[in-house]
Amino acid sequence: MNRFFSCVSLACLLATGALAQDAADSVAPEVGSELGGFVPDRLKAAQASKDAGTPTQAERWMVAAAHPLAVDAGADVLRAGGTAADAMVAVQTVLGLVEPQSSGLGGGAFLVWYDAESGAVTTLDGREKAPLAATPKLFLDDNGARMKFFDAVVGGRSVGVPGTPMLLEEAHRRWGRSAWPGLLDAAIGHAETGFAVSPRLAGAVAKDAERLSSHPATAAYFLPGGAPLAEGSVLQNPEYAESLRLMAEYGADPFYTGEIATDIVATVRNADNPGVLTNVDMAFYQVQERDAVCVEYRDHDVCGMGPPSSGGLTVGQILGLVAPYDLAGMGPESAEVWRLIGDASRLAFADRGRYMADSDFVPVPTEGLIAPEYLAQRAKLLSGEKALESVAPGTPEFDHALLWGDGQSFAQPSTSHISIVDSYGNALSMTTTIENGFGSRVMARGFLLNNELTDFSFRSHNDGVPVANRVEPGKRPRSSMAPTIVLKDGVPSLVIGSPGGSRIIGYVAKTIIAHLDWGLDVQAAIDLPHLVNRFGTYDVESGTGAVALAGPLSEMGFEMNERDLNSGLHAISLGTALQGGADKRREGLAYGE
Repeated sequence: MNRFFSCVSLACLLATGALAQDAADSVAPEVGSELGGFVPDRLKAAQASKDAGTPTQAERWMVAAAHPLAVDAGADVLRAGGTAADAMVAVQTVLGLVEPQSSGLGGGAFLVWYDAESGAVTTLDGREKAPLAATPKLFLDDNGARMKFFDAVVGGRSVGVPGTPMLLEEAHRRWGRSAWPGLLDAAIGHAETGFAVSPRLAGAVAKDAERLSSHPATAAYFLPGGAPLAEGSVLQNPEYAESLRLMAEYGADPFYTGEIATDIVATVRNADNPGVLTNVDMAFYQVQERDAVCVEYRDHDVCGMGPPSSGGLTVGQILGLVAPYDLAGMGPESAEVWRLIGDASRLAFADRGRYMADSDFVPVPTEGLIAPEYLAQRAKLLSGEKALESVAPGTPEFDHALLWGDGQSFAQPSTSHISIVDSYGNALSMTTTIENGFGSRVMARGFLLNNELTDFSFRSHNDGVPVANRVEPGKRPRSSMAPTIVLKDGVPSLVIGSPGGSRIIGYVAKTIIAHLDWGLDVQAAIDLPHLVNRFGTYDVESGTGAVALAGPLSEMGFEMNERDLNSGLHAISLGTALQGGADKRREGLAYGE
């Protein structure tokens, strides 16, 4: 085994890093876990494959998600003839219970769907929305200064209208075959009888105990008797079970026009640091279908989510910028490869910071940003031998003025990702979140509420020029989530995504390159040590073979930062058989039959 792949133990992968790269990094990534969250017996073989660094194999269907109980629930649905959309409903509702710090009914999600019958790729936007009473001053203090991140996060101020409940219902309406109520049975059962608290959840609660104590319902649930939840303790959530029973009977309506909506609004408005959410905001919410963003790379079409997500565009730009270069010939141990990927990412993030936002409010040059001629022009900037001294946004073709300022937002490393392929040939990639770990720390009806509004820029203007991702009433904040389906000759070859804040983009791009350029199977591609460059400083995953590249990259002119990079990649490759991979940095599994 060569040096770059020599670190495969989880202890090695999870060694902690040092200093922060930017303001958003003052919050460390979530606690990881090597124990798999108490794996059901029938998933033990999948856990063994993950531990051994080999992909899980299957013939008919597969699900990859962030907790064994959620994978188990999805597997039951697929085994009974359900679609990927059906299985996703079961997976997400269990995740919201057993992994509440990352996603749930109080958050939002982006979904990419490949339909085997039509061959179409559809994307659904279930991103949260700002209340109609929100203004660009939402995150300014009484003196007009930008608030500190956690001063904005904790409490009701940061809560946007949740999108996940309606997204589940809409996906099932479009592509489901199973009866809706039964899809919630697994989550209801675990909520009633209780589930074992995983090492990751216990560690996350202990780490965030002070903030979790700020809201009474949250403190009572996560800090019973004033002490953080203990690993292995059995946790019940009858309120969550009751919310799901209402959902089983009435669909998403109770969350938007019924009693759950009323309770969410009251909780937000009466919390410390209150928000401005109203029942009207809840009732007006809609999931939106968006055009997929697809970029050709190595004879494949890489398709993801467009604005308000920056994920599809920025991943697409990175791949388009490195496409002229022979990454396959250089290989993953080459510092030159990582110089190209790192500076391609910096160029893409420069465009992201200036142009990408909710296209319902801001004209976004989506086609121009991934136009082959534009990417070819920008790729020429990578032709040297040293790191770029500086990067700036480009000037993509656009039918509107390009006068936008660079914003400041703080995408955090929480979130979760689900990849599913069903027996009918459909494929689903969904990234789901409540933003920061434990979201706003405010709990209603058995689930945490998001803090997605802090994904907006905290400043509305930069040197007198408006920022595209500024707060506006009814607007969706920009996201870095990058659920992706890669197609070869019009059919899926890879389903992938990850949590990780703005580093999601780098995690996904790296893994696609590892699979397509270096021929790694999905588990090996996920296990490949991370090197991520967004804004100039290169993050290197500590305790891994990537550290050997720090010296050569530093000599090329990069500033280096060795740190923990706690991704949560879940991927399925499709060929003569299905192969699944789950990130060793977290508790998830890939399982299929």
